[in-house]
Amino acid sequence: MSILVTKADGTTEPFIVDKLERSLRRAGAQKDEIHEVVTQVEVLLHEGIRTQEIYSKAFEILRTIEQPAASARYSLRRALFGLGPTGFPFEDFLARLFETEGFKTSTRLTIKGKCVEHEIDVAAYNDTESFVAEAKFHSRPGVKSDLQVAMYSYARKLDLAGKRSCSGDNCGINRFMIVTNTKFTHTAESYAECVGLELLSWDYPKHNNLHDRIQRSGVYPISVIASLSTAQKKALIDRGAILCRDIVAKPHLLRHAHISTKKTEAVLSEARQLCHKD
Repeated sequence: MSILVTKADGTTEPFIVDKLERSLRRAGAQKDEIHEVVTQVEVLLHEGIRTQEIYSKAFEILRTIEQPAASARYSLRRALFGLGPTGFPFEDFLARLFETEGFKTSTRLTIKGKCVEHEIDVAAYNDTESFVAEAKFHSRPGVKSDLQVAMYSYARKLDLAGKRSCSGDNCGINRFMIVTNTKFTHTAESYAECVGLELLSWDYPKHNNLHDRIQRSGVYPISVIASLSTAQKKALIDRGAILCRDIVAKPHLLRHAHISTKKTEAVLSEARQLCHKD
């Protein structure tokens, strides 16, 4: 009989070793490293084990076998929670992600709709298209954006119809996207598909979801660096260092986070491995 694991939202599902192996491969772990992680995790398994425990053990093993970049990529989903407690850093992170995809962006715009004013979290445009995005940040796993969120966003889209988010030729607000760092309910996904809202979450849509886009672009949040403490990450975010590449480009920012000279090189080494696409 297969072992049941408890997910972040309290539901259970059978433990599937292929799922763990796939997540490790996506993080950049090699075949022998994946085998080592799986072997040790399987010893830990028991009925009802929480997915957080499995993640923590896999992360610990990757760190132990000196794969800081792979362990950081593996922890990416949880690292996004570190962009709190407000939603502003997550909005800035999304803007930076969209910029790597060829868009110019603005954050926290106020636009007058037909009936009321709206604060737009992220507006993005290029020479051929534009869209606006509403960011739904959650500080812990298991919290999903539901039907009410989708319906509210659709009402906003209707009120903003015909308005513009910038001065270019392709700045009409026709595309409205909701982005969350967790997941949407199935009802929210069905409603959005029906009314023409675009949803982007960790695993939705199946292809080109938030995880895929982050991995493809190499845009990793500063919160993914394991050698930084929570307080140090917050200090860097407060200084505008949202991405790993920010401290690679401006290492002097680490001084503001009270990071010792000895630790600085370890932090920069990890950051360089993560943003190797720069």
